[in-house]
Amino acid sequence: MEELTEEHAKLLLRKEWLVKVDSGKAIPYLFKAYFSPADLSCVILVTDTKSVWAEVLSSKLLARRWRACNQASPEPFLKTGDEDAWRESILDLLAKVHTIGGLADLSFEVVNTNYADLALELECEAFKWRWETCFLGHQRSSEIISKHLIFPLISLSHLSFTSAESLGEMSDGDTEKSVDKLARTARRTVDNHIKNALSKPRLATSIARMTAMFNFVPELPPVTSISEKPVLEVPLIEEHASQPKSFGKTNERWHHSPVEHLVSERMSQRSDGTREIKTVEPESATESDEDEKDQPARGSHVSSAGPSGTPSRTLHGRSSPMLQAQAQDSDTESSPHRPAKKAKPAVSSDDDSEGGQLKSRSTSAAPTSGVKRTMRQPMKRGGKRF
Repeated sequence: MEELTEEHAKLLLRKEWLVKVDSGKAIPYLFKAYFSPADLSCVILVTDTKSVWAEVLSSKLLARRWRACNQASPEPFLKTGDEDAWRESILDLLAKVHTIGGLADLSFEVVNTNYADLALELECEAFKWRWETCFLGHQRSSEIISKHLIFPLISLSHLSFTSAESLGEMSDGDTEKSVDKLARTARRTVDNHIKNALSKPRLATSIARMTAMFNFVPELPPVTSISEKPVLEVPLIEEHASQPKSFGKTNERWHHSPVEHLVSERMSQRSDGTREIKTVEPESATESDEDEKDQPARGSHVSSAGPSGTPSRTLHGRSSPMLQAQAQDSDTESSPHRPAKKAKPAVSSDDDSEGGQLKSRSTSAAPTSGVKRTMRQPMKRGGKRF
């Protein structure tokens, strides 16, 4: 099958829509056909108002299709002139069939086929003919339906509603003049023409009522000739005199840096007005208060020396953020350390070395004031004697 081109579509613009119904599925099919006597070719366009199928047949395919559908047809003629004359007669017969009067006496059926998307079969007592069409795609189908069916129907509906005389009572000549006059005006600005046509209240409401009837809508819209213009005003909102309620002072804790926040949370108020900083690592900022209770109570001005000999810092009043940060770093460094290991004394003999090690351990294990006790290290013994 040849492809449907724009030239083929333009040739179909001047052809009328024909209608046949598939009785098995109750689907109406609309189609247009054009037969060219110049090259003995033909083209057909079929739609169910949703999709579009088409087929283009050359002179050779036309003769082959006819002989396949009608077994009594003659064999191909030996002379080219005789074959062309026979094909021309077949083309003329099909052109007469695809008219409103000629199509009424033929039966119509949608048949199954392995070579096309939609196969239509027309038959009468004298002959049979079959179209094997292919789907054109959704985008091209919508374009063809819009140009060949929707826009012309809207314009014709506008003419029937605005004409002073009923189109059904006009003569064919007067109807042609009315259609031509409206079409000349509409094709200049198609957008304004469609807008003016569907802006007529009677036409718009009639289409709406027809649509509701077709789709079994229970409450049908009325048909009206006058459309009332509503008042388009934005409703005024009364301004409240009361101002939005204040949510109180901003929490001061968010004005400090994370270090200041952690330090300030660990400050305990003493009875004499002084505050002692108890710093912790950032990961331990969520420890419970029970850990603080386990710490030994201290005096208001106790200055205990740590392992490094530096006194703990006690601040009077509110300390500055920088001092608090420094206190945190220093207290973290002054956490309990293991006592520095003493160098082993020179071993003069096995007995003296063992006795010296025991003496050094007993001396280092003795508690000193101001120094926190740590876990006792395992005893290291000298080598065995043999």
